[in-house]
Parts: sequence; structure tokens; C-alpha cells
Amino acid sequence: MPILNRAAEMQDEIAGWRRHIHSEPELGYDVHKTAAFVAERLKEFGVDEIVTGIGRTGVVGVIKGRLGAGATIGLRADMDALPIQEITGKPYASTVPNKMHACGHDGHTAMLLGAAKYLAETRNFSGNVAVIFQPAEEGGGGGNAMVKDGMMERFGIAKVFGMHNMPGIPVGEFAIRPGPIMAATAEFTIKITGKGGHAAMPHTTIDPVVIGSQLVGAIQSIASRTVDPVKSVVVSVTKFHAGDAYNIIPETAELAGTIRTLDKAVAAKAEERMRAICEGMATTFGAKVELDYDPNYPVTVNNADETVFAADVARGVAGEQKVEGEVAPLMGGEDFSYMLEARPGAFIFLGNGDSANLHHPAYDFNDEIIPHGVSYWVKLAESALPAR
Repeated sequence: MPILNRAAEMQDEIAGWRRHIHSEPELGYDVHKTAAFVAERLKEFGVDEIVTGIGRTGVVGVIKGRLGAGATIGLRADMDALPIQEITGKPYASTVPNKMHACGHDGHTAMLLGAAKYLAETRNFSGNVAVIFQPAEEGGGGGNAMVKDGMMERFGIAKVFGMHNMPGIPVGEFAIRPGPIMAATAEFTIKITGKGGHAAMPHTTIDPVVIGSQLVGAIQSIASRTVDPVKSVVVSVTKFHAGDAYNIIPETAELAGTIRTLDKAVAAKAEERMRAICEGMATTFGAKVELDYDPNYPVTVNNADETVFAADVARGVAGEQKVEGEVAPLMGGEDFSYMLEARPGAFIFLGNGDSANLHHPAYDFNDEIIPHGVSYWVKLAESALPAR
């Protein structure tokens, strides 16, 4: 099944929805306008059941097939934007200072709305399709909130599927892999309290800048000397704040950053070593070193059978040569991981072409990929829920 004619016909309409959402970005769980827009469209399409407020501000629509009773599958899109100032200069650019859709969630939402419209028109499947519109993917754990709110049980979802655009993959191409496809994430903050003083008399101080500098190097040994080289781990210090004068050694310094892994045992070992290194530095320098370690999203793990199924669906849309079935995992995090912990399913990448990268102020979702994404969702639903 190539791109659906109806999906191509709807491209401009769906792009219009996408650009509307793009111009009014919202962060985290505060996606009230976007959620209302989604619910209004679903009502227009004649979706059978529309429930708002799942996971605080999530929306779920249920579309019943016309081919008899059957299972329910979930198709998920994310709705939230990022705290970035947009520099694209597009006519539909963000109208909200320091907020923009720099990850393509506007496109994900619009494509799933397009699929919902098509599926509500044709209903060429058995059972039910639950279209899931999730808040707070960007660090807020909205996927976890929806799962904890009983979404899977309430709607009887048996399997769940997700999709994300990916710059660098050509338009019309897909990429997927079984097993870990995106990393577990953890954030850490380290506060160092030493003894401040005059910069000309460092011997009278306990310098938190020196201690912090030693910590930056020491925690890199987690990747280079603690974890098996064939395992994946990223340790990045992304903040280092200390002092505000040339001639004063400050009392405190603060470091922060992230750790990414593809294995639960590696994640646990990384945290263990981070705590030991901080304790050792405190003892070595006679300072107070406080670690706030926050394990965040788990590893996004694709189920083997559902990955094969999703890849076959994508090949039916794009062609045999345009689906990479063993793409390398990414060390970015994704809270669709919580839904995959709750139900079997698979997460796939759809090429965004030669665009700026995700989370970049010049990024923009490529509206040319809309028919590909809509066709994938429709084919997936119809293939997963055939006539009985």
C-alpha cells in the first residue's frame, strides 16, 4: 500500500492544523489550547468517544471499526513544545516569546489528527483505535501520567505504537529497531559548599571551583573506566555555575547534567559511581558535596514482534528499500517508554529530510512528510485490526 490518495488530498488541511499549533506553542502539561483544538477536531470527525484530562491534560479519542468486535490499539502523538526562542522566520512562527515547537510535536499531533479523520470516515477495521494525544513529553513525564491515570485499562488498549520525525532521514523513509531504541535518562545536580575568601589567598579557602573542575573530569570515568566499552552510556555536565567576581573565591559552586543509558544495570551502576565520586571528593577536599540524582525516563524498548509488524507496515507505505529495520539506538530520551512498559508495541522514526536538528531554534517540521505519516498510521490500524 503506497501513500493513500486521501492522505495526499488532506495534506494542506493537516499542514494548516500543524501551523496553527506551531504558532501557539505550549509547554509541559500547560497544553490547554492545543488539547482543546485536538478535542474540537475529533468531535468534528465524528470520533465515538472523546475523553480529556487523562494524565492531567491528555486527550484520548476512540474510533470504532465497522468490521466487527476486536481488540483496541493505541496510536500516540505528543503535544508540548520547548522553551526555545524560534529563529525560523516562517509566517507561522511562534507568537509566544521563548517557546517553540522545536521537536515536531506539532506535526505529530497534526498527522495523528489526519489519521483519525480518515479512520473515522472509513472505519475499515475491527475493534477500536484509540488516538492518544499526550502532554509533557519534554521532561514532564506525560506518558507516565497517562499510564498512571489508568488509560490502558480504561480504554482496553492491547498494543500501543508511537512515531517521531527525524532530521537526517530522507523524506518518505522510516527507521526502527527491536529492543532499546532510545535511552533512559537521568538528571543530576551537584552542589559544592567550600570556604570562600580572597583570590590572592587561596590557601585560606576551600575552593569549590577547583573541586567542581575535578568532579567534571572524575565523573567522565563512569563512561571510560566503569562501564563495559561495548555498553552505551553518556555522561554530560551541562551546567557549571560559581562566583561573580574576579578576586573572590566563592563559597559555593553548582554543577548539573545528564546521564543516558540503554541498560537498567548500567543505569544503576552509573548512579552508584556518581554518588561514590561525590563522596570521595568531599572527603579529599574537606568540602560538602551534595548530589541530587533524579532517574527520569526509562529505556524505550520496542517489542520484537510489534517491531517486525511496524516495519512491515512501513514497507507497505514506503517500499522495501526505504525502511531501515536495524537503526542504531539514539541516546535521547522518550517518555513513550512508559507506554511500552505498560503494553507491547513499537516506536518508529519518520524521516524529516535535510532540516535543522531537533531542539534547535531553526528547526521546523517538514509538511511534506505528512502523507507518509498519515498513511503509516492508517495502514497500521487496518493491518492490526483486520476483519474477523
